[in-house]
Amino acid sequence: MFLRRYLLAAILGVWCCPAPAFADEAEFTMILGTVAPADSPWSALLTKFKKNVEEKSKGRVKVKVKLGGMLGDENEMVTKCQRGQIQAVGASTGALASQVPELHLVELPYLFRTFEEADNVIDNVLTPAYEGHFKKRGLILGFWSENGYRHFGTRDKVIKTLADLKGKKMRAQESPVHLAMYKAFGASAMPIPTTEVPQALATGNVDGFDQSALYALATSWTKSVKYFTVSEHIYQPAAIVYNAEWFGKLPPDLQTLVVDEGRALQVKGRKAVREIFPELLEIMKNDGIEVYTMTPAERAPFEAASKEVWAKFRKDQGKEASKLLDDALAAIQKSRGGK
Repeated sequence: MFLRRYLLAAILGVWCCPAPAFADEAEFTMILGTVAPADSPWSALLTKFKKNVEEKSKGRVKVKVKLGGMLGDENEMVTKCQRGQIQAVGASTGALASQVPELHLVELPYLFRTFEEADNVIDNVLTPAYEGHFKKRGLILGFWSENGYRHFGTRDKVIKTLADLKGKKMRAQESPVHLAMYKAFGASAMPIPTTEVPQALATGNVDGFDQSALYALATSWTKSVKYFTVSEHIYQPAAIVYNAEWFGKLPPDLQTLVVDEGRALQVKGRKAVREIFPELLEIMKNDGIEVYTMTPAERAPFEAASKEVWAKFRKDQGKEASKLLDDALAAIQKSRGGK
């Protein structure tokens, strides 16, 4: 418990500060829904975003952040944002891809080896293209956030080989890429909304899950598993997006403000999540969870099996998405010195 409080204090000490006091009546109201829990780096990031937007707009924009799935699971909130029932949503790329399928590219397993590769490709290659794809679906890409690398949490067996996953019922995000990945890995994918996962784990309806260490701990998914394998098989960012109709009603200066203030927080937001990873693993160990890190040799068969998922992505998404994947791979190869 001490380590948990220490981490929380460190995070909130960096990010949290009182919101400025303005009159209740504002020209524009932004209701921003997310499954991110309170007292987490994500909630701290959104608190800072709220403060900056309200302060710099001099109260013209009021931001109401609804945490912890108060407005539904991720897919529901993405749909609500698209329909204009809420003005903004912070969600994983897997959930956003339910409306913007080009985003599935980002979550192809074993696409990125490092955070630096991911940041470079997402910011410099994919963002310019994705802005248009979002707009076509009635959404505006605001800024990127961080979920992190996903890993395997299991109830009865540590995952070291593909054989260890064979036949296991694994909770999967409701995404064709995630479902295809588990099929390629020989597991039985169980698509379950994030809000229903704790019960599925507690009752034994699933044998495990894949998720970032931060999210798994923050939402208590780890309470029902005995093993956590650091596999880094999917890098998963998140994004804050706006309803395009609501955004279009903002004056140009406020449109610039809500986008720029978010993007100014991207680097710090990513850094806050990444820096605490070792401490998160220590929390798991203190909770009695066996933490195992895959070796490069153990990862190799998983990477090889993932190429089946890449091929399915190209087939399902077509030429434009395949070209975007080629552009991403070219940038990755360049950063690796052509290797």
